[in-house]
Amino acid sequence: MSHKNPPKAKKVKKELVIHDDVRLDNYYWLNDKEDEEVISYLESENSYYETLTAHTKDFQENLFQEMKGRIKEDDSSVPYKLNDYWYSTRYEIGGEYPLYSRFKHSLEAIEEIMFNGNEMAKGHDYFSLGGIAISPDNKLAAFGVDTISRRQYTLQIKNLETGVVLKDKIENTTGDGVWANDNKTLFYTRKDPVTLRSDKIFKHKLGTPTSEDVLIFHEEDDTFSTFVYRTKSKKYFVIGSFSTLTSEFQILPTDNPDGEFVVFSPRKRGLEYTIFHYANYFYILTNKDKAENFKLMRSSELETTSKHWQEFIPHREEVLLEDIDIFKEYYVLSERENGLNKIRIIKWDGTEEYFLPFQSETYTAFVGSNPDFDTEILRYSYNSMSTPSSVIDFNMRTKENDVKKEQEVLGGKFDKENYLELRLWATARDGEKIPMSLVYRKDTDLNENTPVLQYAYGSYGATIDPYFSTVRLSLLDRGFVYVIAHIRGGEYLGRRWYDNGKLLKKKNTFTDFIDCSKFLIEQKMTSAQHLYAMGGSAGGLLMGAIINMQPDIYKGIIAAVPFVDVVTTMLDDSIPLTTGEYDEWGNPNEKEYYDYMKSYSPYDNVIEQEYPNMLVTTGLHDSQVQYFEPAKWVAKLRDLKTDNHQLLLNTNMEAGHGGASGRFESLREVAKEYAFLLDLEGKIS
Repeated sequence: MSHKNPPKAKKVKKELVIHDDVRLDNYYWLNDKEDEEVISYLESENSYYETLTAHTKDFQENLFQEMKGRIKEDDSSVPYKLNDYWYSTRYEIGGEYPLYSRFKHSLEAIEEIMFNGNEMAKGHDYFSLGGIAISPDNKLAAFGVDTISRRQYTLQIKNLETGVVLKDKIENTTGDGVWANDNKTLFYTRKDPVTLRSDKIFKHKLGTPTSEDVLIFHEEDDTFSTFVYRTKSKKYFVIGSFSTLTSEFQILPTDNPDGEFVVFSPRKRGLEYTIFHYANYFYILTNKDKAENFKLMRSSELETTSKHWQEFIPHREEVLLEDIDIFKEYYVLSERENGLNKIRIIKWDGTEEYFLPFQSETYTAFVGSNPDFDTEILRYSYNSMSTPSSVIDFNMRTKENDVKKEQEVLGGKFDKENYLELRLWATARDGEKIPMSLVYRKDTDLNENTPVLQYAYGSYGATIDPYFSTVRLSLLDRGFVYVIAHIRGGEYLGRRWYDNGKLLKKKNTFTDFIDCSKFLIEQKMTSAQHLYAMGGSAGGLLMGAIINMQPDIYKGIIAAVPFVDVVTTMLDDSIPLTTGEYDEWGNPNEKEYYDYMKSYSPYDNVIEQEYPNMLVTTGLHDSQVQYFEPAKWVAKLRDLKTDNHQLLLNTNMEAGHGGASGRFESLREVAKEYAFLLDLEGKIS
């Protein structure tokens, strides 16, 4: 294979010392993006990537067009009703961004376009519209705009009757505002300009200078973030403070915006709770009294501290209680049992209780947006690995399903009957059974020559449910099997599943993934010559760990915005998010955690050995995982790896953590990733 030589980053010796331990970091200098030499190194990696993938350029374009061709360009959301208006978002042909509209009284009314994302995005490489908050009198909309991709939104207010955007302009917010009943007072959340932690709640009065906004609450503990919202019953404002393991709320009646917030129940380390208001009670979803999988408790509005909480739905060993939705006549529980989503509907008066029936083992069902309190309609979504997503309005009284929308897969080639989905269980090295969800075309033979892409995330208790993807069809239709491994570190099998994949048990996440891979190979569904792995962000850490531990069973790896320099990042508390992460990874200022972290941190464990083919992607402006982590990692891999496999680093010099912001432009990034896999598999045509 003849190609130009890969870039070589210079080495500048830097010793990092803590706990009497010295780590040598030759590429520490790459963390200064103001340094022209750093930019020039990233650009040389980009041009190397372009050279090595030049032969796939036409194919990437074909993939992009194919993926785009399945998407309904003039798509629209299912409208929802709130406060006498119906709200909807829709796309126009060729538009990258949606239009946000509403209709008064009924959907037959004249469409009022509140925001046109395509117009607002003009002149910006990146554009994101934050939350839209409508005032109780329906006349004003607060909205946030981010044109940099650092998740720092400028909050503004638009008069929906005149179309005029008011001169009130609030920088560096989360993009969400919450209105008081007076239609004049707006609560919002500000971020620390350096760490981007949401740390302050302010109150703004219309018509007053934003410099006079009143600080309502400052979350001083830097392991916590804060937010503000209004209960669905519309009776209370709530300020929430949360860290990975602890939460606290403060409440204030919405008709008294100038009153004082009162703490609901003071924070207590390890006590997590969320509150919901109904009638004269608060309902509390909590892990109190060692309720690992959570239970539901309640208290009166007048006595809300934890000693007054009464049990309402007890803790269950086998069922994770994930959420509750409250309606006037019913409440709806979102539960997870044996990995599967269950939706349980219960009448407040106790006369009726039932589950929505679901058949498959590889589906995802979740309660959708139900802002209307006084309704008997529950909106939920359903999809599976072979079934496109539907939005369904279910009448909780008559039990009738009204399918409001089924995701259309255009292009004329898709038929869900052509695909098989199944759930398999691999045995991990410690005896645990690890579930995997698979999908592939019926005409794909499963044998040692079958290409498989295995995906996982595996951190923060985030569960990757088996979901449908139109984009993924481009792999399935070319003979790939797609696998989601539900490894420890996620919450697929309940809270214990998460607890056994974090802190000093983090390595279970990595070994589970490897053991799933080995199972697929042992079952002769693929082989090391045709097995690929992919993960992003904390899933990129997973990729970095597995290739240090077991590089020989993967043909190729895609690591998107990977978190790979764990020790250095966790020791740097000026980086966004770091201090709040101690509950997940541990605090390396303590030697026990430092030693454990160092033993798996991908960057620290690169050694002289053969590595698989690799595509690593990042964004120069990423606020979640800084660009220099993947850049340093690739530089070190180039220096030490003993193979001549591909190692590609592609940096988006404009975008941040989520990549491109437009709905089609983001497909170009997927086309790059898929082209990398299909090229290795010899399937570019």
